[in-house]
Amino acid sequence: MRLSVASLRRMVKGKLHVEFVRQELTSYSGLELLRRYLRGRDLPRRLRAACASTGGDYGGGRLALLVLALFYVGARRLEHLRYVAGDPLIARFCGLARIPTARTVGNWLRQFTQSTLAPLVQLNHTLVIEAVQRLALPRLTIDIDGTVVRTGATVGWAFRGFNPHHRKDPSYYPLLAHVAQTGHILRVKNRPGNVHDSTQSGAFLREVIAGLRTAFGHRLPVEFRMDAAFFQRDSLRLLAARGCAYAIKVGYWHWLPLKQLAAERARWRPVAPNVSGFFHDLPIPQWNLRLRVMLYRKHVGHESPKNFQLDLFTPDDGHFEYAAVATNLALDLPALYAFICGRGAQEKTIAELKGEFALDVVPTRHYGANSAWQQLSVLAHNLIRSFQLDTLATPKPRSRKRTYTYLIRSMRTLRFLLVTRAGRLTRMGGRHVLRLSHNPATEALYASHPSPFGCLSYFRIGVS
Repeated sequence: MRLSVASLRRMVKGKLHVEFVRQELTSYSGLELLRRYLRGRDLPRRLRAACASTGGDYGGGRLALLVLALFYVGARRLEHLRYVAGDPLIARFCGLARIPTARTVGNWLRQFTQSTLAPLVQLNHTLVIEAVQRLALPRLTIDIDGTVVRTGATVGWAFRGFNPHHRKDPSYYPLLAHVAQTGHILRVKNRPGNVHDSTQSGAFLREVIAGLRTAFGHRLPVEFRMDAAFFQRDSLRLLAARGCAYAIKVGYWHWLPLKQLAAERARWRPVAPNVSGFFHDLPIPQWNLRLRVMLYRKHVGHESPKNFQLDLFTPDDGHFEYAAVATNLALDLPALYAFICGRGAQEKTIAELKGEFALDVVPTRHYGANSAWQQLSVLAHNLIRSFQLDTLATPKPRSRKRTYTYLIRSMRTLRFLLVTRAGRLTRMGGRHVLRLSHNPATEALYASHPSPFGCLSYFRIGVS
């Protein structure tokens, strides 16, 4: 039946009167799901222990939960607290009757130092280890890399460094250890922006390996992927001594004969479409090492900025981009190429950390406070990854790239599906009840993927 045009339209003439009154309304009903999950993991108690030396009257653990709530609802700065202070689900999530001001939270963050931050770093590491143990993975692939975080001109321990897009801006250069199979960040270490990517990487690697060996012993194979900045003698010897597999990009440095080897090579074996390569046992007398190196080249149809790295000869069959990878893995050429290409998946995780969890936000001028903010950003990211792995995630087909083994939704998608759901907090039959609007798709989602620590009804969520 065709509807009349008049029934499809309405006349709107007057202005809608707007009033602000106190009501038990929330825009983030999904926080109750996350609160139940985190409570089942005993996170409130563990956060109180990790932040016991900070917090004041509010308590460090509750303020940490408040910052996590900010990340989950999409707030990126401390100033956004004033706009979410009236939401009852945010207050309930962090266990506070009164939401503190941005200045109060900033003062709490400035209490963190290297020593007081250590328990929070350890808590994050422990939570990731527990998530990995529940999955019983056959191996663990760790990607090590740094990322640039721009800061203001007066921020503590921020200096000019490697930032090709903003060369004059001071920055931090945090170092991250990314679990390729799940997307967790196992460890993050904040550094000034004027350091080389490999600075403090030796100590960082030892901490990562020690934590993994303590949790899993030597029964779980551990492999590392890194770019050319981490191709250092100490790193190679450390990985070999700890029994870890690795694939590390090798720079075409003048004191390595890679350019000569590529120029003299007559037969390149096919590796992937438009990619060919070969293996070579490369001695490095300066380091007293002998490494198995894969040299490969990618055929491109035009000259690119990377072509200057070799300038081997004038090509008559197109242009090539050359690269080399040092490894102790017993993989053939195609498998090793796919494995090293899988390292790029961590860029997606870093992009989400910056875009959805405010890793690129610098809340104060204090180095310790900014480092604590980074740890809380990573903690929020890791917890939502674990939540998905325990509830929503579905397995993916195995890949030679050894990246995500589960289908993981982005935080932006999770906000739309779960978190940003309007609701009303009411009291019925002597108990608080969170009532949501009738929506069949949302009801089906909540019913098919219940929280493992509390059953959800179709039309309302009981709040104890």
